[in-house]
Amino acid sequence: MTRTNYFPFALLPAVLGLGACAQFGMGQPDDTVRPGAAAQVSVNDNAAVPSDSALTSAPPPPAAARTQEALDTTSAAQRAQAAAPAAKQTDSKLLGTTIASLGSPTEPGFWLKTPLVKDETKGRVTNKATGKSSAVTLIPIDGPASGGSRLSLPALRLIGASLTDLTEVEVTLEG
Repeated sequence: MTRTNYFPFALLPAVLGLGACAQFGMGQPDDTVRPGAAAQVSVNDNAAVPSDSALTSAPPPPAAARTQEALDTTSAAQRAQAAAPAAKQTDSKLLGTTIASLGSPTEPGFWLKTPLVKDETKGRVTNKATGKSSAVTLIPIDGPASGGSRLSLPALRLIGASLTDLTEVEVTLEG
């Protein structure tokens, strides 16, 4: 008598369903670092510097907003302030390099959610490909220091990054 192994086909929908959930990031915390998004960084051990409310005070976009221009509610003055180079007297410390993807386009202002900081603080991101930079509020998220980060729509536009690409940015603490 030969022994035949049968796949329990009753489990097939559950296996496929879990695979689909993993594929689309369902069932994972929002701050989970996805494979391949890691970069080499160091952890910030400095005291937090209060963030600049002018960079985060933009109104939320209208519910019907669908374009970059409609979703980016920052003013020309806010964009100019964010693009201005850091003051010479400002102490800055390079925190490291991270891979940034587009954060929620409905969250206004200039910010970077990153595991490089422990407290909300002032900082700057520089696109390594273009050399353009933006002042941002650094917002802590859980994850290893080598994990990826999420950058606001206005900041991505300001540093000349594609909204659909993963962008390598240098993160600097300012204060």
